[in-house]
Amino acid sequence: MSLKKYKTKRDLKKSPEPKPKIKKTVKGDLRFVIQEHHASHLHWDLRLELEGVLKSWAVPKVPSLNPDEKRLAIMVEDHPYDYQYFKGIIPFGYGAGTVKIWDKGTFHIDGQDKETSEKLMKSGLKKGAFHFTLQGKKLKGEFALIKLKNSKKENEWLLIKKKDKFSVSTKTAIKKKSPSKLEKVVMLVKSRKRASRA
Repeated sequence: MSLKKYKTKRDLKKSPEPKPKIKKTVKGDLRFVIQEHHASHLHWDLRLELEGVLKSWAVPKVPSLNPDEKRLAIMVEDHPYDYQYFKGIIPFGYGAGTVKIWDKGTFHIDGQDKETSEKLMKSGLKKGAFHFTLQGKKLKGEFALIKLKNSKKENEWLLIKKKDKFSVSTKTAIKKKSPSKLEKVVMLVKSRKRASRA
């Protein structure tokens, strides 16, 4: 696990994001978080704990409990463990925009303890496929992440809900909210910076 990419992509003197620190010992169940990220494009960031960091995927469409609604999940750099608590505004640069916590909770693989779940997850990451059970407020039950084999990009996966007692057959409806005053200010500053570079 490494946070080098995380560090090099950000100016952490200006960004309020957590420092690139790996947690050596974290007790309790494995944690997950999904953050709603209003950046240049709205997306959802899925983060799963593994050995003191958060393995991360950017999901362009809101995660679904419907097994027929497969979601593209683009694997990005590892994030610090403390990123699961982060919400607020990234003012400039990489990922600039508003971050909100959309869902959070714990997860496991095959009902195993933390140590065994981490081993299974590491093996699944190498193989390009693994499943896991989420215990969140919005997302519950078994999911799978499967790497796209025929993709030109190495970091494209699919996030899929497995059929279980938590799955649904209805289509996901995304409620579009109007941006807050603070979000409007951030978007205005970003647009002015882009115009000045042109």
